[in-house]
Amino acid sequence: MIRSILAGASVLILASACASSNPADTVAPTPSAPEAGQSKYDLAMGTVNSLVDAGNEQTAIDRLTQLLGDPGMSDEQMAETLMKRAALRYGAGSDVDGAVDDLEEIVNEYPGSAVAEQAATLLEEASAEQAQLEETLDTEALSPMERFEILFRLGRHQAASDLMLAGALEPDNTYVLDMYQMGYLCDGDELAGPKFELVEPDGTARTVQFCELGK
Repeated sequence: MIRSILAGASVLILASACASSNPADTVAPTPSAPEAGQSKYDLAMGTVNSLVDAGNEQTAIDRLTQLLGDPGMSDEQMAETLMKRAALRYGAGSDVDGAVDDLEEIVNEYPGSAVAEQAATLLEEASAEQAQLEETLDTEALSPMERFEILFRLGRHQAASDLMLAGALEPDNTYVLDMYQMGYLCDGDELAGPKFELVEPDGTARTVQFCELGK
């Protein structure tokens, strides 16, 4: 499986990240009372760290994206936030394309930041994987499932979802869980289309279907 072959690439980046429950159904951990003098940025990053510790990496990525829209952040804070998001995307977030974009922004826009050297090192690794995946994607001999896995790892989740539906693919639980977290699969009596059995990390079992087919 493609995921097995490429899994080692992200182990050093985010070993602590793991699968989580659907962000839509997940209540973010309640942060502890802020210490005196904590900034808005520190509070936001504390929430992100709590989400990652709880295994809710997709929600953490969304929170970092919101934080990046804050015009009051310093250049150093912007670089640190981009680095945090890049690490999550390159790890359990399954978004190599997004990680490369974040890392290039750090290197090009914040070359004097404390994380610039780390970003450059990771950018070299992520870019190499991206190029390898794209080259493999052009191989005609790929099975539909292999093509799905490559698209998913690159972060082209809509294309992977479309292929999964059109090809009646049945990915393993890891992919089904990721798609549930990202909002491509939902559970509900009003939905139609193929059904997939999902087991969350806490053992909760669900039957999910493509959200868009319920609209």
